[in-house]
Amino acid sequence: MQICRNPQLHAFRNVLAYSEGTDKPGQRTANHGYDVIVGGGLFTDFSRHPRKLIRLPRYGISSTAAGRYQMIWPTWQALAKRLQLPDFSPDSQDRACDELLRECGAADLLDDGKFDQACYRANKIWASLPGSPYGQRTEKIATLRAIFKTAGGCIA
Repeated sequence: MQICRNPQLHAFRNVLAYSEGTDKPGQRTANHGYDVIVGGGLFTDFSRHPRKLIRLPRYGISSTAAGRYQMIWPTWQALAKRLQLPDFSPDSQDRACDELLRECGAADLLDDGKFDQACYRANKIWASLPGSPYGQRTEKIATLRAIFKTAGGCIA
């Protein structure tokens, strides 16, 4: 796992892992969610994105989401190429997550302590965040605020 020089990004990554269901107390994997495939399966080969299409009848979708931040294959492929990520290791997953947060403007909001706004800015990337337009399960903003603070994040 990459050591994040920005404590706000580090704390928000913990929020995403909780929200996406990959790293929750009592459900932690040995790899803190970096090895989770959508639907709860696990993978062991970090040399590449698992690229496994999983049907989720409850939501009427299929997904290739994998890793701590549940990145789908097309998103991962584009980020890996642009950032020259060598693998799907925890470090590469963290770098890709940080880039997505920068691209959508959530990183700047986090720097300013605007946690709620950052969640809403990133909810088109992560379907589990409050206000997401995808019709999937979302977490309550109050729960996510508490996780953020516990992980060392500061809210203005």
